[in-house]
Amino acid sequence: MPRTYLVTGAASGIGAAATALLRERGHAVLTADLEGGDITADLSAPAGRAALAARARELTGGRLDAVVACAGVARFDPVTIRVNHFGAVATLEGLRPLLAAGTHPRALVVGSVDAVHPTDPEILAAADADDEAAAVTAAQAAADRGEGHLVYSSSKAAVSRWVRRAAPEPAWAGAGIPLNAVAPGVVLTPLTRPLLDDPATRALVERAVPMPLHGHSRPEQLAPLIAWLTSPENTLVTGQVVFADGGADAVLRGDRTW
Repeated sequence: MPRTYLVTGAASGIGAAATALLRERGHAVLTADLEGGDITADLSAPAGRAALAARARELTGGRLDAVVACAGVARFDPVTIRVNHFGAVATLEGLRPLLAAGTHPRALVVGSVDAVHPTDPEILAAADADDEAAAVTAAQAAADRGEGHLVYSSSKAAVSRWVRRAAPEPAWAGAGIPLNAVAPGVVLTPLTRPLLDDPATRALVERAVPMPLHGHSRPEQLAPLIAWLTSPENTLVTGQVVFADGGADAVLRGDRTW
């Protein structure tokens, strides 16, 4: 049966691939991005997040069957925690009432295997407390001391932790809405290609994210997993961070669990 989806970050990368597959399968997909989508919204700011929810309500008549929060950035500065954590959480929370009115509602956020890399405890504590101002201050402090890379890993760890906390709650599981995260490894997108084109940087990336199964992935390889997790077929999987990373998490953490 055709479903109505909303995908953020749909202009490129994983968001574009998920959108293409869902439409190929006959679903209606509303797209949101900084430009060029059905909805234009800047998720780094509260006003943009509110605009996304308001416009989605207008365009859908107040109901959605699934939300895929793909929008993300990988800059070594505070905008990364704003978009990757606070923007993603606001997207899912803001659209939850529309999901509650949908059929077999499902929700998903795209995380990253970087969530298992070293993080900044101050950024994480602020994100866990839903204190965006404190998280931005901590992210800027990390950047100022030359540890801007921790902002990205912290943003992905924070949103993964939020999924784990929120998914079993009455607003999600209690309302029959599975909520999950997909954690890719290195995906060949416009964001990563400059890093991989440089031999020295590529070597660093491959040491940080070893992918023994087939190497670096294409966005199209993530799309079927996203489609299944947000489909009516998924009746039990919730609160999970599903690593679709070619084995990187298993290499990096061995037999430790999340």
